[in-house]
Amino acid sequence: MADFPSVLGGAFARQRSDVLVAVGVIVVVMMLIIPLPTVLLDGFMAINIVLSLLIILIVLYTRNALEFSVFPTLLLVSTVFGLALNVSSTRLILAQGTEFNGRIVIAFGNFVVGTTGAEGLVIGIIIFVVLIAVQFIVITKGATRVAEVAARFTLDALPGKQMAIEAEYNSGALTEEEAARRKNELEREVDFYGAMDGASKFVSGNVKVGLLITVVNIVGGIIVGVTLHGESLGQASETYIRFAVGDGLVTQFPALLISTATGIIVTRAISDGSFGEDLTKQFSVQSRIYWIVAVFLFVLSFLPGFPWYVLLPMSGMSGYLAYRLGKKQAAEQAEAEQAETDRTPEAAPEAATVAPLDPLSLELGYGLVPLVDRDKGAELLDRVTRIRREMALDLGLVVPRIRIIDNMRLEPSEYSFKIRGTEVGRGTIRMGHYLAINPGTVTEEAPGERTTDPAFGLPALWITDDVRDRAERAGYTVVDSPSIIATHLTEIIKRHAADILGRQEVRSMLDSLKKEYPAVVEDVLGALSLGEIQKVLQALLGEQVSIRNMVAIMETLADFAGVTKEPSFLVEKVRQSLARQICLQHADRDRTIHVMTVAPDLERRIVEARVETAGGIVPALDPDTHRKWVNALSNAIHSVQQLGHSPVILSSEAARPLIKASARREAPDLVVLSVPEIVSDVKIEAISEVRIEE
Repeated sequence: MADFPSVLGGAFARQRSDVLVAVGVIVVVMMLIIPLPTVLLDGFMAINIVLSLLIILIVLYTRNALEFSVFPTLLLVSTVFGLALNVSSTRLILAQGTEFNGRIVIAFGNFVVGTTGAEGLVIGIIIFVVLIAVQFIVITKGATRVAEVAARFTLDALPGKQMAIEAEYNSGALTEEEAARRKNELEREVDFYGAMDGASKFVSGNVKVGLLITVVNIVGGIIVGVTLHGESLGQASETYIRFAVGDGLVTQFPALLISTATGIIVTRAISDGSFGEDLTKQFSVQSRIYWIVAVFLFVLSFLPGFPWYVLLPMSGMSGYLAYRLGKKQAAEQAEAEQAETDRTPEAAPEAATVAPLDPLSLELGYGLVPLVDRDKGAELLDRVTRIRREMALDLGLVVPRIRIIDNMRLEPSEYSFKIRGTEVGRGTIRMGHYLAINPGTVTEEAPGERTTDPAFGLPALWITDDVRDRAERAGYTVVDSPSIIATHLTEIIKRHAADILGRQEVRSMLDSLKKEYPAVVEDVLGALSLGEIQKVLQALLGEQVSIRNMVAIMETLADFAGVTKEPSFLVEKVRQSLARQICLQHADRDRTIHVMTVAPDLERRIVEARVETAGGIVPALDPDTHRKWVNALSNAIHSVQQLGHSPVILSSEAARPLIKASARREAPDLVVLSVPEIVSDVKIEAISEVRIEE
């Protein structure tokens, strides 16, 4: 509550600024219709000059165009404001004639025209035309062209820059927040230069209209002065030309500044500093160029007719600047050499640090580098990004950034997956070929080189593009090179999800959950350590149970942590809280789970053989019983698979983790459910019983 006044004050400040802007825009529009008194006109003209000065100064001190993203809109408003002032001053000049007393218009007219009579009028017109020509032909036209080119090339470069950000993100060089921020800046940059392309047309239109209004002021003023005010032609010409030139300069001077600001802001796209910083830095790179300038000016000053009193001082200043720059560069070079000398072999090991191993990395042989080359589409990078998103949705696991690097130790066509530096998968890719996988339903064998699918170990063929249609018609599943690696990566993540989930990832998940459910997270962390929570989550992921429903998982842990902190017990209770999710994961379309059961006496023997180990609970069956159990289980799994069902065992709560642990090596994909995990609206159909013969 202590911050409430400041928040309220900030809200009022924002509301007040919005109201002032709205009122200002309405006033500008009304100026085109309602006559203004000369005092108010002078005030608005002064504001217009100050506004244009502020704009060009802000542009000069801006490091990045996006820091002044309001510039295109401000360009439109300032242009309309200047035209409104021009219309208002024209109305007063024509209405009041020689009695017009706009101080700023008169001051500008007298200052530029200078002398009186016909000579002053001619000088004033020439100066005004020259200024208009400079602004229109040089500054405005150039700025408009630069804005058009910048908008086109910024838009054309957008896909490449987005792919570069994705590549850096997938390689681990950027965090997710940094990648999102850079993408947002990229979109804002495209929007800015697109808006500048259109806004620059306002500047060129303003110059044309300003010239037209000045001509109308002169012609219309002479006509009004002679016919309505009874002035002589000479007096009317002098009066209205002076007023018209002064009025034109008052409006075109701010327009000239804004045109210059437009040119500056669209020509500094590659700068990373303010204009002054860049100017100082880039003009002080080489000292020898100033020595050359100094010698040239020195020689030029002794030639007949040249002003030596101007050239000699300039030559001396250039020589002094060259001396200072040379001395500064020599000092910087000496410091760099000294720093290099200080890096002795003895000191190097002390400064060296060992970078932590990547949570997950993909290493490629040099022949597979084109798969991640941005110039060739980098399709694999997009696949990796989608896989990370899919794993977050399917398993609830936020997969860390996957670093993709080339490894010269691999064969050119090989790739390798590593988890924290340890290889967990390897495969070979034939570039320019497709992998035709036999899912068991092939009706005709296709010609190709025999191989094995790296993800599932199924028999497959390497085929060329001209055989692809024939292989698909024969029942093969045909995939391209990026799909092979992407599928393999998906299976690697699923099989090793428990290894990927480290404590830092658990901490990040809890921090994210705490924003919405702080009470749940505080309750759990008050009862369990981070490591104990990690063990439960790893056990769930090890059996392909999604941990996306973190609220239910944390609430269950908070409920039973007071009973015991034994991980296997907590895992079973969490699984029961996720019963519907687990059942639907293994049920068919009719909400039926086809299960195998274990003979009661065999299940009892497995439970009685329970032993606590450092790696969890396992059944310590005698070797003969264990061999018979494994053989019976393998036969039952084979018969169930022949019926077209996935192997699922239904057992008691006490036996479930022991059966899973005993079959982990021989049948890693075996699903074991306990009776409390079965929800009421899911049907169970027992199709086989596992028993051993005595």
